[in-house]
Amino acid sequence: MKRREFIFLAGVSTFLATTSRSSAHQARAFRLADRFQPQFVAFDGYAPGTIVVDPRNHFLYLAMPRGRALRYGVGVGKAGLAFRGRAIIGRKEKWPSWRPTANMIRREPAKYARFATGVPGGPGNPLGARALYLYRDGRDTMYRIHGTNQPQSIGRSVSNGCIRMLNEHVKDLYERVPLKTKVVVL
Repeated sequence: MKRREFIFLAGVSTFLATTSRSSAHQARAFRLADRFQPQFVAFDGYAPGTIVVDPRNHFLYLAMPRGRALRYGVGVGKAGLAFRGRAIIGRKEKWPSWRPTANMIRREPAKYARFATGVPGGPGNPLGARALYLYRDGRDTMYRIHGTNQPQSIGRSVSNGCIRMLNEHVKDLYERVPLKTKVVVL
């Protein structure tokens, strides 16, 4: 490993270690399991810059050069609700607003109907600090990679199909990936 690469990786590791343990918006203490902390891992088969989500194991990988990736822990969709396949990031938002889809309201009206007009961005918003909107063939898939105000959902299959990350982790990913980044959900 070259000195410059080592310094870069050491700096990223330090940043991730200090930002991933907790969030200022949490009501109670939460500790993320070590395996879901961001970390560099061996990973190949995808072009650098590609996001690969492994929902069965609750990981999101950002492919890097030389057979490596930055791996984050994620929460994913419940059985039958999860997005699968290929997409691109068609839009990015900081502190996005949120509105449940018509399907969400139909499935669980007691839970979601009251939010039909939407929730403004901010710490109480279900999309958290950042959202990366997944598009396919130029159309919004209605699936997102986003932050969460429910950190205990990381490592679980509990969402309505979107890919959840801790707010600090999604902020990091948001800064690393541009629009049109390829996304593969296995």
